[in-house]
Amino acid sequence: MSRAEAGLRVALLNPCYWPEVRRGSERFARELADGLIARGHSPRLITSHRGLPSRTVEDGLEVLRVWRPPDGRLRHRVYEDHLTHVPFSYAALRAGHDDIAHALYPTDGLAAVRWGGRTGRPVVFSHMGIPHRQGLASRRRRVEILQRVIAGSSAVVALSRHSAAAFERWLGVTPRVIAAGVDLDAFRPGEPRAEHPTIVCAAAIDRPRKRVGLLVEAFAIVRRDRPDARLVLSRPSSAAGVAAAPAGEGIVLADLDDRAELRRAYATAWVTALPSRDEAFGLVLTESLACGTPVVGSNDGGIPEIVDRPEIGRLFDGDDPAVLAGALLEVLDLAGDPGTVGACRARAGDFSTDRCTDAYLALYRELLDR
Repeated sequence: MSRAEAGLRVALLNPCYWPEVRRGSERFARELADGLIARGHSPRLITSHRGLPSRTVEDGLEVLRVWRPPDGRLRHRVYEDHLTHVPFSYAALRAGHDDIAHALYPTDGLAAVRWGGRTGRPVVFSHMGIPHRQGLASRRRRVEILQRVIAGSSAVVALSRHSAAAFERWLGVTPRVIAAGVDLDAFRPGEPRAEHPTIVCAAAIDRPRKRVGLLVEAFAIVRRDRPDARLVLSRPSSAAGVAAAPAGEGIVLADLDDRAELRRAYATAWVTALPSRDEAFGLVLTESLACGTPVVGSNDGGIPEIVDRPEIGRLFDGDDPAVLAGALLEVLDLAGDPGTVGACRARAGDFSTDRCTDAYLALYRELLDR
């Protein structure tokens, strides 16, 4: 039996992991690992933190946290983020017996492609964002790093057709498209809707492209029509972040980095909103749909590839809070339709962890069979 048919040893690489960070790529790594474990494979996650190196097993996943040296001087000189841990991640790869290295961030890709060059084993690079001119030019050596990783990878993967088109335009490569997976067992309908009209936004408040400020402005307009409406935002991890968070009538902060609390928030909400620009996919939208809750998203990036029918939500254009408010009010009404939960759940099934895992396993086996 070949390694492509037997249980695979897959090294996933990402610069951060929870509890330090619980955003898109961290959740993607966990969901993919869970899918691989369920099928009898042996993934491990190589990540970094500021403390001493550690090795733990967390819900069946081996997590190796290498040391992340201080990077203040590099950040001050506007170098690419997450560079200092790369030599240690490479050493962790060399010390293992993995069949595949799968990097989820460009700098981790540097460690993976060097390992692939030394061992002759396949390397997969999944890009979690959208490459575009402004972003590529915003950090020193970013383009050089991406080009090296792309050239050294056996396969490059984008999260959406929109992201893949940006790869072709700006980097001259045509990646495969595999959407992120959502765990339909972990994210599911449960508690009844909240008594009052409730909008949830799990996006990071402090990231400008998430446009949480635009949502807050739109919410003030929604309150004119629905004065009992509530807006639940993700509580920042620092005291300074909490102090700077939006405040106002009906606005609540919740620990949406906690998976159980996030699921409960989705399930009890009337609508989940993601007003971001340049979103490669929009995992929070598929998680909400899995909980039976309709969504509102910006008509930008990969979001329209999720919100593709009126039965599950609305898209809005531009940056006018009144336009966003109109979409929110429509979907607050949609939440009361008896067929909405089933329609949302069915759409989430198109992005299940099972489908995502099967697609990556097919890719791994193809590369190993070469």
